Amino acid sequence: MENPFRYSFNEKRYHTYNYYLKTTYQGKVAKVILDGGFTCPNRDGSKAYGGCIFCSAYGSGDSNASIKEDLLKQYHDNKEIMDRKWPNRFYIPYFQSFSNTYGPLSKIKAMLEPFLNMDEVAEIAIATRCDCLEEETIEYLHSLTAIKPIWLELGLQSSNDRTGKLINRAHDFNDFTNALFRLQKTSIKVCVHVMNGLPFETKEDMLQTIKDIAHLPFDAIKIHMLHVLKDTALGEMYIRKPFDIISREEYIELIVDQLELLPGHIIIERLTGDPIKEDLLAPDWVLNKTTILNDIDKLMRKRNTFQGRLYE
Repeated sequence: MENPFRYSFNEKRYHTYNYYLKTTYQGKVAKVILDGGFTCPNRDGSKAYGGCIFCSAYGSGDSNASIKEDLLKQYHDNKEIMDRKWPNRFYIPYFQSFSNTYGPLSKIKAMLEPFLNMDEVAEIAIATRCDCLEEETIEYLHSLTAIKPIWLELGLQSSNDRTGKLINRAHDFNDFTNALFRLQKTSIKVCVHVMNGLPFETKEDMLQTIKDIAHLPFDAIKIHMLHVLKDTALGEMYIRKPFDIISREEYIELIVDQLELLPGHIIIERLTGDPIKEDLLAPDWVLNKTTILNDIDKLMRKRNTFQGRLYE
């Protein structure tokens, strides 16, 4: 069965992150997860709403949970581990925990500037929120794109504002779209985060999120499955009264349906996540990441479909 999709290697039928990195840098590239020491307006200050209900104490940077050291020490310690396995690669410092543009510009500059002139640094990725993008911050990040590509990773999770209120996101879909249109005027690249399986959302809700963003100006997407974690508001909700969680089979079918709706130029950075096993309450099937990805590929071949097939 011929694969009609061109933005991939290994017969993948979607625009893989690996394809983007290899064709852009002609070599191996790895992300180095860093903790920039930021917090979030949804937890701090006048907009302290307690955080999104699914977010852990580490601000969705769970794989970086134990790192609170100097940034350059974090970077070189992690890089040394990777160099043992894959020497002579490029790196992407990824500021993952919390909202890394929430703070004074001086703090943002201090976080980023040590990495700007490192030859092995290919790009810089910054996780944040759409309501943490002051004009002076956008102007500064845009100026850095003359040195290296700058990526902002923006959490949307769902375009449904009813769901947004339930998960305590503290901004609405209109705020999110306005931020994308502001960033469209710059050379900053954007990766959107979407989450499947949020409480009480139907399959139609999750497909609608993809339909709602498909024509918006962004460059990449991470699609996650909801992880119900211990010591979170969501975890407490689940323990008190368990809500339905989509099955592994439903998730795989949903992902394929969502990929069909996304335009082919959008880079797919993630199709599932990496929870810490000891912190996970549900669902346990998310721990088998490789088999999930393999079964997504199998279903796409079985359907003879590809990313963007239903994009209009």
